[in-house]
Amino acid sequence: MTERREGQDAPLNVLGGRLQECSAAPVTGFWRDGCCNTGPQDVGRHTVCAVMTAAFLAFSRSRGNDLSTPAPEAGFPGLKPGDRWCLCAARWAEALEAGIAPPVMLDATHAATLRVVGLADLRRHAVVSRA
Repeated sequence: MTERREGQDAPLNVLGGRLQECSAAPVTGFWRDGCCNTGPQDVGRHTVCAVMTAAFLAFSRSRGNDLSTPAPEAGFPGLKPGDRWCLCAARWAEALEAGIAPPVMLDATHAATLRVVGLADLRRHAVVSRA
């Protein structure tokens, strides 16, 4: 499961279907392409399309990764509850263990996530629709 290149098959999501867009506003993904694509350069495996919650954002900040504060110099708007974002699979698993894993969009979560997190755990935290 590598980054998508022209001429290759589309990447798969955890359900075995084509990987869907996670977010274009704010634009997310390791390559800022809106999708939770991954590849050898993505050592953090930013593959979980998660819906931010206040509890998770506080948890992430407490772990040294402040996702709430804008960083205009890096083109980062800062996240707020309700935003969708490609998270590191290991950080999502850490939040799961702490009891505050954010909801996930299964169709936009890359299949590589399954190397770190079980599908049953992801399903328990799945968003029912994109409404």
